[in-house]
Parts: sequence; structure tokens; C-alpha cells
Amino acid sequence: MAEYWDLYDTNRQPLGRTHLRGLPLDKDTYHVVVSVWTVNQDNKLLVTLRSAEKDLYPNLWENTSGSVVSGETSREAALRELREETGIEAREDELQFLGTARKLASFVDIYLVRKHFDSETITLQEGETTAYRWVTLAQLEQMNQEGKLAFPVAFRFEQFRSVFTEFLV
Repeated sequence: MAEYWDLYDTNRQPLGRTHLRGLPLDKDTYHVVVSVWTVNQDNKLLVTLRSAEKDLYPNLWENTSGSVVSGETSREAALRELREETGIEAREDELQFLGTARKLASFVDIYLVRKHFDSETITLQEGETTAYRWVTLAQLEQMNQEGKLAFPVAFRFEQFRSVFTEFLV
């Protein structure tokens, strides 16, 4: 099924047009991506292992993320991606907005969800991920240093390290 994104200018003002995923974006056009960090009752972060079949960053660890589709809000996309990739159901009021990172062709809205989980809660999305782990902030930092995180995750982690430290104490 074709996926379309709403397009924005460098100031995140809507351009009033959409873009088909997979085609190159025009210069100075952006789409919105969401990144969701899930924290459990033990103050551990959820990471998932990307499938070996993925074109980008196979067999590397990541957090929940994905593109906002046309007509969807950032918060709606965050909840949808969390449900699709992990089976975790959350409400909009459980999303804590941490900030936005601007990349080459996207604005990445970063959220945190804090919930109580049991081990049966996680349902991995077939073809996307093959395993999951709950890690401490120190373990995530170690994974980052060892090159085990997908580049976009490592990049966002570095940008928001102080924010994570504040929320995970």
C-alpha cells in the first residue's frame, strides 16, 4: 500500500502537498517522523532489534519510530507506530513530548511513554523487528558506544541524552 507524507518547509510550515514514500524529496522540503521511547516500571527503556532483511540498519537496535502519514498528527503517528511495532497500547495523554530534532529531510518529534508492563505485553511486528530488550540508560549508552544502535537512534540519543537522564532517575 502506498504511503504518502505531508510536506513542510524549513520552518515546518505546511506546503499543502504530499509526497510518495520512496521517492527523493525536493531540496528544502521535509516530512515528519516520530520517535517513541518506552519506559517501564523499572525505569528501563525498550529497544527492538531490526530484522536482518531490512535494507537500512539490519540487525541493529532501535526504539519505536516511523513516518507520520498524510492527514495524521504527530501524536497519532506516535501511538500508531507504538501499537504496530510493539503491540503496546497507549493514550495520547501518556505521551510526553521531549522535543524535535531536525534532520536532512525530516523533523523528528521525540516522545516518551512511561507504563507498567508484563513480559507478555510486547508483540513484535513481523518483518520489522526480531527481538526486544529492556535496558538501563547505562546499557543504552554502552550499546551506542559499541555501535549496536541504528544510526538515527544513536543520533537522536546523543541529542537528547540530558533529557533522558532527567526522566530516568
